[in-house]
Amino acid sequence: MLTIWLLAAAIIAGFYMAWNTGANDVANAMGTSVGSGAITLRRAIILAGICEFLGAFLVGSNVANTIKGGIVPVSAFSDAPIALGLGMLSALLAAAIWLNIATFFGHPVSTTHAIVGAVVGFAVVSPRVGVQAVRWMAMVRIAASWIVSPLVGGILAYVVYRCIVRFILKSRHPVYMAKSMVPVGLGLVLFIISLSVLYKGLPRLKLDLSFPWAGLIALLVASVAIVCGRLAIRRALRARRVRLAERYHVVERWFGRVQIITACYMAFAHGANDVANAIGPLAGCIQVFYEQTSITLEAPVPPWLLALGGAGIVIGLATYGYKVIEAVGKRITEITPTRGFSAELATATTVLVCSKMGLPISTTFVLVGAVMGVGVARGFASIDLKVIRRIFTSWVITIPVSAVIAAVIFRILRAVIL
Repeated sequence: MLTIWLLAAAIIAGFYMAWNTGANDVANAMGTSVGSGAITLRRAIILAGICEFLGAFLVGSNVANTIKGGIVPVSAFSDAPIALGLGMLSALLAAAIWLNIATFFGHPVSTTHAIVGAVVGFAVVSPRVGVQAVRWMAMVRIAASWIVSPLVGGILAYVVYRCIVRFILKSRHPVYMAKSMVPVGLGLVLFIISLSVLYKGLPRLKLDLSFPWAGLIALLVASVAIVCGRLAIRRALRARRVRLAERYHVVERWFGRVQIITACYMAFAHGANDVANAIGPLAGCIQVFYEQTSITLEAPVPPWLLALGGAGIVIGLATYGYKVIEAVGKRITEITPTRGFSAELATATTVLVCSKMGLPISTTFVLVGAVMGVGVARGFASIDLKVIRRIFTSWVITIPVSAVIAAVIFRILRAVIL
């Protein structure tokens, strides 16, 4: 009977974690699109919800890491799996609680780092593990990502936006230049998306093409997109003569269309890759409380669990995601479609390259850094440094706060149950 109650608690905690993931992490994908006016908040929620759920359910990993990052040795709990099950339950609750607090204040944080901190927290206070068993070098690499990922994303976004300003917005004929460059931007976006899917290989797609073949197919997709984009723009210009006063508005609108595609991809990829943050520990709890077997480092994920995680993410985005969307899209710096496109292109590129290099980065950190890079390109006066300071503070304290909350919850559960 006790294990049934613990299993029910774990399922609720997993859904709560997925809800908070949608409210905080997923909102980043659509934040710049809403902030730039390329799409309304309601449409952003609908699109992101569809893309997130499809990514989580259709191509979400069928094997999830129960101990995120492998920072805690599973062998320490080989003779007491119930203790590790309580630890996973504590980690889910702690990470979800911190994400809820961060979302309340509109601070975008990393769900992965929250889970990692929570796992460290219960492990440190566990008599079976302790401080010495935690892999601290993995924690050092995560801390380094606080600086590296926003910096790389910011620099790339700065370069992209400066190029748009120099060669399009400040040219003598912005519409004419945009007619040539916007399809190229669309092709570049689809090239990155195709290369990410074909070469990086989203879970369950089982795509593991060599780089030359993946690059060739991605180049073909990009070429088709460029041709189609130019035809569409040419037809639009024939249908309506652009007045001088409207030229910048037209250019921004074209970039806004491309920006929506990038945002949908980010939401889809997030659902595929990060749904495990909620259901990974839950899969471990199911092993202990339902199947009554020892927790392994990786656990199989049944389809209903992917659906649960995907549904939780979508509901979280729809009911509470507006706070982080507003913070990313409006408070850091003023966002237009050209600026949003620059930030999202930089984010997608940075995440793809760093993932292939094996660098532990957070999409949240990269996107916020990219938005800051766009702000710097406009001048430091355009950035709200108070918002940046609060966001960076929330990044730094995510791991320790999650660890403390998880330690407290684990101690309470252990005292009551074991």
